[in-house]
Amino acid sequence: MEPLSLHFLHEQAGARFQDVNGREVVGDYGDGGAEYRAAREAVALHDATYREALRITGEDRASFLHGMVTQEVKGLASGAATYAAMITVKGAMVADARIVRRETDLLLDLEPGMGAKVREFLEKYLISEDAELHDATGELGVLRLLGPRTADLLGAVQGSPFTPLPQDSTRAVTVAGQEVLAVGTTRVEPNGVDLLVPRSGLEAVWKALMAAGTAFGLKPLGWKALEVLRVEAGVPRFGQDMGETTIPLEANLTHAISYNKGCYIGQEVIARATFRGHMNRKLAGLLLGTNEAAPGTELKKDGKKVGWVTTVAHSPGKGLTVALGYVHRDHLEPGTVLTVGEGPTEATVANLPLP
Repeated sequence: MEPLSLHFLHEQAGARFQDVNGREVVGDYGDGGAEYRAAREAVALHDATYREALRITGEDRASFLHGMVTQEVKGLASGAATYAAMITVKGAMVADARIVRRETDLLLDLEPGMGAKVREFLEKYLISEDAELHDATGELGVLRLLGPRTADLLGAVQGSPFTPLPQDSTRAVTVAGQEVLAVGTTRVEPNGVDLLVPRSGLEAVWKALMAAGTAFGLKPLGWKALEVLRVEAGVPRFGQDMGETTIPLEANLTHAISYNKGCYIGQEVIARATFRGHMNRKLAGLLLGTNEAAPGTELKKDGKKVGWVTTVAHSPGKGLTVALGYVHRDHLEPGTVLTVGEGPTEATVANLPLP
């Protein structure tokens, strides 16, 4: 398990650690409910430096990546970000990525454990283009801020008002003497901002945010509480809710797809599925009351399998168990009651984000 760069700081704060795809994450700091409430009512700081990264350099970097992902890259402005999927010729996902176009390179921000797999996939198609792949995980780390006081905190640490950032918008800011790139990350929480920080400056930036955050009710946020927020928002995570058999449209990733960009690997499958107008199954929200279920558990209707559970979490805000799972299109109507496994536990289908 690859340890977090700031392991010792988290340890001092009472963190309990866990493994996610071979990388260490903070599971919680002892009170997941308080962490969750800070993200909903004040501000929370999450160490996401377990994420991995690749850089692409070379004159053909944009045109090369443009043909490899579902989203627009060539038309992406310098400094802008976007979210995209990488898929096979059969339309199944290889990975997802946040792509940031910088002046001299393209940065791919990836789920933990996905760096080598994505690099192998891209290199398979890199033939004559002037493009080169570099491991950038050791160069920068992601610190995530969530909660309605996020802009207040960033304004305090930079010494001037901070205007909230829409999803995928970016802005250079200085925190604790470090030049960092702030990226709007509003899908999990409406005020979310990710800070892309040079690894050498992580400790200084973390300490500055924690110190200034006292005035705004800041708490450090662990993985478990972040998962609750993610499930409630209906945001799928690759490796948990998406895998190598998932077609992006099944996971509600229409925002990751450009229909005007031209050819890319797997485009024909996406185009056919879009033209058909429906997928046989879609990711849906599930409400389980006070019951529990394990990821992978079948969902049934009248004894027939109609889906399965992918992520399960207990919501402190709702006081019940919430989940994501795939459900056959005939049973996606909110309010539909499904049997979990062999029963008697039941799950009620709900709209995403969860009400």
